[in-house]
Amino acid sequence: MVLTPLPLLHPVSTRNNPLAGRESPLLCYVTDRRALRVANPAESISELTQKIEEVAAAGVDWVQIREKDLTARELASLTRQALGIAAKFSAKRASAIRILVNDRLDVAIAERADGVHLGEKSLPVTEAKRLVESAVRKQSLDKSFVIGVSCHSIEAAAAAERNGADYIFFGPVFATPSKAAFGTPQGLARLSEVYRAVTIPVLAIGGITGQNAASCIDAGAAGIAAIRLFHESGVSRLSLLGQQRS
Repeated sequence: MVLTPLPLLHPVSTRNNPLAGRESPLLCYVTDRRALRVANPAESISELTQKIEEVAAAGVDWVQIREKDLTARELASLTRQALGIAAKFSAKRASAIRILVNDRLDVAIAERADGVHLGEKSLPVTEAKRLVESAVRKQSLDKSFVIGVSCHSIEAAAAAERNGADYIFFGPVFATPSKAAFGTPQGLARLSEVYRAVTIPVLAIGGITGQNAASCIDAGAAGIAAIRLFHESGVSRLSLLGQQRS
């Protein structure tokens, strides 16, 4: 399957911007192997790599490896496998699939991933940027490596941009079990306010479905990020943002 999402309705910053020049919203699969409901837990990583291959084949743009309970060695191995899958499918596409590592910048650098995604309690963006710039100078990373940050307020979004983040996740936009700890859903109006407050790309996350994804783009999001959407809807539903992608 190939996909063509709806056109982006809003411009975004071009500062080391992985979305610069795009004419369609970005789709990001955030992994959670425990949500795959695998009968044998010992097979969960194998099942996850199969899911990554499925969404890559279907046209997803980014995969964020978010498996916080894995050891550094296990996470590095999974990231390596994901990068291999991305390389295979990127050869057939105009833009490469990016593999991002959640929180573990050390693993992202060691495996030469495409980016790191930081949470509220992760390494500060300024420190992450310093380490990334050092790795780029040593040619341990490509200069297109991106740093993203999860934000739950306008203030946090503005701070992330000020400190050097290349993009942000904002949410939860809608109610979702995985983001219940962050309180009441932010809603589309707040998503639109965050979009207007920053110039870096804003990806909507939290409770994204085939029915509400387009409304996030209308509110200013440069794309969507999700876990359950890719698990429960199946890759055939990735056409939620359009018809066919080239």
